[in-house]
Amino acid sequence: MREDWNRRAREDAHYYVAFGRRNQTDAEFFATGAEQVRAIEYELRRLPPARARARRALEIGCGPGRLMLPLSRHFGEIHGVDISDEMVRRARENLAGTPHAHAHHAPDSDLSGFADESFDLVYSYAVFQHIPSRAIVMNYLAEAARVLKPGGIIRCQLNGLPKTARTYDTWAGVRISSDEVRAFCATNGLHLLALEGRDTQYMWTTMRKPPPPWTVSGVPGIRRVTNAHSSEPVAPVRGRFAALSLWMENLAEDADLNSLEVRVGGVPGFVTHVGHPEHDGLEQVNLLLPEGLRTGIHPVEAGLTDRRSIASSTVRLVPPGPPVPRVLSLTDGIDLLSGSRIVSGSGKATIEEVETPERLRVMVGDREALDTEFFCTDPRLPRYELNFRLPKGISRGPAPVRILLGARLIGQVWVDVSPPADSEPVRAGPQPA
Repeated sequence: MREDWNRRAREDAHYYVAFGRRNQTDAEFFATGAEQVRAIEYELRRLPPARARARRALEIGCGPGRLMLPLSRHFGEIHGVDISDEMVRRARENLAGTPHAHAHHAPDSDLSGFADESFDLVYSYAVFQHIPSRAIVMNYLAEAARVLKPGGIIRCQLNGLPKTARTYDTWAGVRISSDEVRAFCATNGLHLLALEGRDTQYMWTTMRKPPPPWTVSGVPGIRRVTNAHSSEPVAPVRGRFAALSLWMENLAEDADLNSLEVRVGGVPGFVTHVGHPEHDGLEQVNLLLPEGLRTGIHPVEAGLTDRRSIASSTVRLVPPGPPVPRVLSLTDGIDLLSGSRIVSGSGKATIEEVETPERLRVMVGDREALDTEFFCTDPRLPRYELNFRLPKGISRGPAPVRILLGARLIGQVWVDVSPPADSEPVRAGPQPA
C-alpha cells in the first residue's frame, strides 16, 4: 500500500485523492472536499458539550490534508495519519500555516502512536475502500474505538457493495457489509447511530463510544411519524421515498441501530439513523420500510430489542408513483470537474429509476456512442452509472448527448466536445438555441 500510494502521490496526488480531474489546482482540490466536510461537521452535534479548543480529532488516511485543513477550525488539535510518507509530506506543506494540525506517517497501518481515550472524533473518507485487507480495515476501526474518549464518535465511509471478487488491490479495496458493521459495534461495545447507503460504494456509518450514563425521565413515545424525505405523514410502500422518520421523546441513551427495533405493520424496518436530541428534546429515527407492505394505515411500533420501552403510532402507506427514468448528471468520464465539456473521449452519466438498464443507449449527435456499459451504484433507487466512449469521427464543438431507454428519450444534455486530434470531423447535429 505504501509503495502504490507513494507512486500515486508523486504522479498526481490531487487526482488520486479526489479523482475529479488530472492536475487540479489547489483551490479546485480543496473545494472537492466541501460536501464531506459539511457532513462531518453535522455529526459534531453528537459530541458532549465542550469548547472547540478543548476537542481533538484524528483522520485516518489524511492524504495531503484536504479535510484536515477546513475541519481544523473546530478543534484545538487535529491529527492525521497516512500509509504514504509522500502524502504526509504534502499534508505538512499544506498545513504549515495551521500550527495545531499535525500529519503523521503510519507505516504499520495502525494508531499505535496515540494514547487510549485521547480523541473526541475519528473520521475517514475514501480510504477504507482502497484497502485490500479486511483485517486491516477492522483493526483500524478497533484502534479508532480505543483512542476515542467516552462520548466520542467515529464517522467513516466504507465500500458496502456486494462482495464480487476473491482478492482486492490498493485501488478497488475490500467490501464491508452493513451486517459486518453491526457485528463490529456489538462486539466492541459501540453505539451504532447511522448506517447510510447500504449496499453502495459510499456507505457511511457513525459509531459512538458510550458516554457516562445519564437519566432519561418520562415514558418513551413517538410524537409524530413523517416521510423521511418531507414533513408529510404518508409514505409510498416502495421506491426511493419508502422511508420514515419517527420523532421520539425520552429515548433511552443506549438506543442505537443494534438495539432499537421499529416494526411497521408488524414487520421490522431497516433503521438507518438515530439522531441527536433537538432543542425540544425529540430525537429523529430514520428507517427504510420493509418489503411487501400493502397500502393503508399501519401500526408503527418502536422498542429496544430486550423489550424495554415500547412506543407506538400509525402511518398511512400509499401506492408508489410510476418509475420516472431520468438523467441526474452527465460529465466527462475521467475529468469530473470539466463541467459540460467532454475532453477525454469518454462520458459518464448517472441515471435513476431505470428498471431495464440493458436497454440504455447513448447517442452523441447523430451517432451512437461506443462501449456503453452500466453499473448499479444503488439498488434501492435504483441508480446506475452509465459509461461510454465518443463515437469515432465526432467533430469538435457543441453536441447533444441523448440518453435513450430503447426508443424512449429520457434525457438530453448539450456538451462541448473535444475529440482526439486524429478524429474525422462529422456533423454533430443541430446547434443549441
